[in-house]
Amino acid sequence: MQKMISAIILIILGLLVMAVPALGILPVAIITGFLVLILGIGLLLGGIIEIGESAGLGILEVVLGVIALILGLGFIFNPTLFAAVAGFLIYIVGLFLIIAGIMGVLTKEGNNRLNGIVAIIIGLLLMFVGSNPIYLGVLIGLWLLIIGIMMIFQKD
Repeated sequence: MQKMISAIILIILGLLVMAVPALGILPVAIITGFLVLILGIGLLLGGIIEIGESAGLGILEVVLGVIALILGLGFIFNPTLFAAVAGFLIYIVGLFLIIAGIMGVLTKEGNNRLNGIVAIIIGLLLMFVGSNPIYLGVLIGLWLLIIGIMMIFQKD
């Protein structure tokens, strides 16, 4: 029953994100911004403490902390910055999805083959249209929709 509820929620979220693609990007940008902000604070504080033991490493951590703080605040207050940075990362994710998909297709289990085919298709889509924020939102929605549908038909 819990699996069915999860599947229905994923399908609804997928349809919502496909209808309004910004719904897929905005929360991801804000959540990522907060995580990067926390990372920046940690690096900054760690670098200040580290300067006493190793000046070079401490300065490096402080610089990385400041960069992470700037990126984190940028992601939170300007989601288009996130979309630009994510555009580059999307190509890398697409490549990894294609590789993982090929590995899934080459396995002997039926579910893994189907998941592999879906991963290859989404990976190719990410490689070709993933840098556009609207397409990225639609792809996130499509992924949620497909995973939800697959969960409904999967055997336990």
